[in-house]
Amino acid sequence: MSSPETSPEGEAEVPTEALPVVAPQLRALRRRAALTLEAAARSAGLSPAHLSRLETGQRQPSLPMLLALARIYGTTVSELLGESVADRDAVVRAADMEPTAAGGWTYWQAGAPGRGMQALRVHVPHGSQGDIVRVHPGEEWLYVLEGRLRLRLGDATHRLAPGDSAHFDSLTPHRIAALDPGGVELLFVHTLLQSPTATLCLGPTPGETP
Repeated sequence: MSSPETSPEGEAEVPTEALPVVAPQLRALRRRAALTLEAAARSAGLSPAHLSRLETGQRQPSLPMLLALARIYGTTVSELLGESVADRDAVVRAADMEPTAAGGWTYWQAGAPGRGMQALRVHVPHGSQGDIVRVHPGEEWLYVLEGRLRLRLGDATHRLAPGDSAHFDSLTPHRIAALDPGGVELLFVHTLLQSPTATLCLGPTPGETP
């Protein structure tokens, strides 16, 4: 039995009768995002012809390619794969926010799970995880509610007071630390598609290696 032909980009040829669910989803979500084939391909670092082959099922996308397209289309890999998502409430009540501890920080889910963005309210104690350098795909936005925050982005250090915010590409090495003995309270939004919060966002839990 012959194996599927592999393209230079590392994507496997598939027969048209084996059209995967992801093919029609790719085209529908691109159109929903109001992007032309050329514009979407350029943003993803692909040729329009290659993206067209993905949309018609002639090639299978790799996981990195799915992650890139999901980010460009403002969706999740699950939706690209055609997985149905249960209805979620748009409103999160304060009484329903259960605190969770991870690596010395405490956080509360402030948004629905399974979204392309994840919203959190976070308490960062003084002296906790300030030496951990984080680097991961996505974007982050944070807003200081109480206390003062030291944010290191690459080689630059910023001190944020209540009311200050920061929005950055999280592939930039970054560190977060509370400056005050009472810690700092943050609102935090990130776009870690399908990523475990405790590992990539809040740092390792005790016993794990950073």
